[in-house]
Amino acid sequence: MDSLTLALIFVVALYFVNARGQRQRIALLGAQLGHFQIEKLMENLTEGYLRALGEEPGERREQIWSLLRTTERQLSEQFSQFAEDFARLDAESTRVSRLPVTVPGVDKLLPQSTFDLRQAFAIHANGIAAAALASDASPRDKAFTMSAELFLMQHTCHWFCKSKAVASARLLARHKTAYAQVIASVSPATRNAYLALVRG
Repeated sequence: MDSLTLALIFVVALYFVNARGQRQRIALLGAQLGHFQIEKLMENLTEGYLRALGEEPGERREQIWSLLRTTERQLSEQFSQFAEDFARLDAESTRVSRLPVTVPGVDKLLPQSTFDLRQAFAIHANGIAAAALASDASPRDKAFTMSAELFLMQHTCHWFCKSKAVASARLLARHKTAYAQVIASVSPATRNAYLALVRG
């Protein structure tokens, strides 16, 4: 058997092993998220921010901001509970590769090249909660920070399920925002804790 055939077999085998791992991670995260309405609340919040910012200053705009504050609190409470529940999972199933692309088995071969998703979700829960409780920021600034916190959390979910490269591409495609821009836009507390975790 020539080297080209062996290489092809290796690539195909790697693809199927990788795909199986991704399906397992997606199923794990989906099962945990299935108990909550986090995605729906995120959608309502981001759409609400756009609607509020599109309104002329006045009573109507203030009504929308008031409703959004309720949604922010609900989302914060649900994500905090989700992070608490997720923290009960075993460490072996919650490792995330720091490599740009997924390499099957890297969590066992090079555990130092991974981080714990449970810790990441705890950081995101704190960031979302702080953004929801912020009372010294204008509604516009609060919306900007909360959106960044949510986008970064969503990036972490996609990173776990697929890879960092795929997560960054999805972030750019869905929200027209680069990964580096999101990191720069979250609160300093989130940014410092998050970078310390994912960079090791």
